[in-house]
Amino acid sequence: MTSTDPVVAVRGLTKSYDGRVVVDHLDLDVRAGEVVGLIGANGAGKTTAVECIQGLRRPDGGTIRVLGLDPVRDAGTLRPLIGSQLQSSGLPDRLRVAEAVELFSGRRARDGDALLERFGLGHRRRYAFGTMSGGERQRLFLVLALLNQPRLVILDELTQGLDPAARREVWSAVSQLRDAGTTVLLVTHELDEAEELCERVVAMRAGQVLDAGTPAELVARHASWATVRFALPAGRAADAMATLRALPGVTDVARHGDQVTVHGDRAVIAHTGAWLLGRGRVPNDLRVEVPDLETALLALLDAPVDARLDAPHDLTGAA
Repeated sequence: MTSTDPVVAVRGLTKSYDGRVVVDHLDLDVRAGEVVGLIGANGAGKTTAVECIQGLRRPDGGTIRVLGLDPVRDAGTLRPLIGSQLQSSGLPDRLRVAEAVELFSGRRARDGDALLERFGLGHRRRYAFGTMSGGERQRLFLVLALLNQPRLVILDELTQGLDPAARREVWSAVSQLRDAGTTVLLVTHELDEAEELCERVVAMRAGQVLDAGTPAELVARHASWATVRFALPAGRAADAMATLRALPGVTDVARHGDQVTVHGDRAVIAHTGAWLLGRGRVPNDLRVEVPDLETALLALLDAPVDARLDAPHDLTGAA
């Protein structure tokens, strides 16, 4: 493996259960230092794909190379190089934090106490796993995943079921990994999580890739609209309708009483703002609505199959 080779290189991966195709000719690259997210609905094949990447499941077809190694044939060599937290992760309730760190430490283990401090768990060393909050447990799983200085970290539904405060704690921990240059493959249903943490996301459905790119690129391709709402006195609103409809990028203008809604592409934000300023108006109730990654994914999943598969996605992450 050279310095320019991807950390994960998947080509034509297929996996079926009882005749049902779960992963269907998947291609995927993850490059060193990237945080890449796999997103999609339940049953999209995300977890099965990462289990094959880790060597936990044997693929039916295709090739997988992780750090230049075959996850099945070279499992013994590869396993210490990967840190992971899977959906099924758990520890005995009575196991203490320090004992878990000792149990998971291998020959290449770094200072466990330093890692616990880094992730805000230094004061919990003597506490049992069963007494920890959800956010603390997930941070502990990150510590255990990083103990042996892995070159790749795989995280599957890391914040599932956590309250908002705990989710933010875990996001902060993953951001530390990203900032330190750790390569991360993240499986998540939380689209705000993918937007927050991932440089690149891969949208999947029925085991296939629908599109890939930065979160902003997917939003631009599949949900590029914007809406501007504001109030105008009823007498002036009626006169403004035709002018607003003529603005660049506007596809629709609606009025309900003194409330005006302008809809179109992202250009309507600037043009509507300029129109208002040109008339000496700065409405106190001005609201701008733009779609997020969740909106883009829903639009992508609802698109005709040909439109999805023909999307101009880049699966390799190449510059």
